[in-house]
Amino acid sequence: MLYLIGLGLGDAADITVKGLRAVRRCSRVYLEAYTSILSVGKEALEEYYGMELILADRDMVEQGADEILRDAAVTDVGFLVVGDPFGATTHSDLVLRAVHAGIPYRVIHNASIMNAVGCCGLQLYNFGETVSVVFWTETWRPESFYDKICKNRKAGLHTLCLLDIKMKEQTIENMMRGKKIYEPPRFLSVRQAADQLMRIIQRRRDQGEEPGLTEDTVCVGVARIGADDQVIRTATLRQLTSCDLGAPLHSLIVTGQLHPLEVDM
Repeated sequence: MLYLIGLGLGDAADITVKGLRAVRRCSRVYLEAYTSILSVGKEALEEYYGMELILADRDMVEQGADEILRDAAVTDVGFLVVGDPFGATTHSDLVLRAVHAGIPYRVIHNASIMNAVGCCGLQLYNFGETVSVVFWTETWRPESFYDKICKNRKAGLHTLCLLDIKMKEQTIENMMRGKKIYEPPRFLSVRQAADQLMRIIQRRRDQGEEPGLTEDTVCVGVARIGADDQVIRTATLRQLTSCDLGAPLHSLIVTGQLHPLEVDM
């Protein structure tokens, strides 16, 4: 059996009782280590679960899935995911591979940013399409997330913006040379995401467009949701460009039409 087990959002103790029992039944347990992070490291999880964990980076999950599924038809194998197992499309692919290989699987759900974001006071059914905001580079500055935010706002809906995570990334130079040298992890902050949105707004305005949101649009910045030191800040988009929410992970919510109860919250 392949077990896909959600770990929640905070620390080692956020795993469900059902999830912990499954972990302790497994002969091998993988910790997915690139779509999100907890506030504690691998060692703290191993101590709490009483199991050795195998780190599974993007290459292993997307290109070496056969190793993860090895012998899963005859023994229990665990795959741990921060948040909920289906919070990333990669994990759906792993399930499909298991099905095609005739391997039974079971999903043990947990809280994820997709539902825990309700703690900011906005009602979940008032959210539209979720978007990803990526790190810009000098030569690559996509704006598709802005257009989706505007589409949501036109319908009166809020937008949850998931902010980019760079884990085990290589420079172009090291990739070309075939060197397995990786850059330090990077996490896009609310301040950076707000700045990118401000730049898009100004560029669209310079092109004669009427912006779908402005510098004064009410937004909510959240950090480390689920942890004891979680932070929630409500401010205009312009104000968030100078707001330091501390350590990762961050998310940004661009509001749509606010219900009176949401305003009170």
